[in-house]
Amino acid sequence: METYQLKHDIKVFCVTADSFPNGVQAAYDKLYATAAPESRTTYGLSKPDKGVIVYKAALTEKFDGEGEQLGLETFIIPAGEYSIKSIHDWKNNMQQFGPTFQALLDNPQLDWGSWCAEWYKSDDEVVCMVKLNG
Repeated sequence: METYQLKHDIKVFCVTADSFPNGVQAAYDKLYATAAPESRTTYGLSKPDKGVIVYKAALTEKFDGEGEQLGLETFIIPAGEYSIKSIHDWKNNMQQFGPTFQALLDNPQLDWGSWCAEWYKSDDEVVCMVKLNG
């Protein structure tokens, strides 16, 4: 695992999945029906809450206030230091997400108040990220 310094906050708008993992694809479908993913960065955001995982499918805003204009929830991925690990050929390696995040969550410097993030860098690579304290 490596560390990555996210230099600026990233403002996204998102759709919360009805359930995890079964509702994740439907959340992305709804998101993409509202705003085209082209020329944007796609993220997945997750956090445990009372024994279940809350998952948000997210896209970067093209202009400030776009999410509100579309009537969608907005979210800030905060700047700071992250522990990261990439998954390549992720569409054919979905089973790697759980173990990858579990390994990242074992970091004693983890910021437990933050959300886990999936940064879809390309059709081949997703970067799994957990925020560290500091």
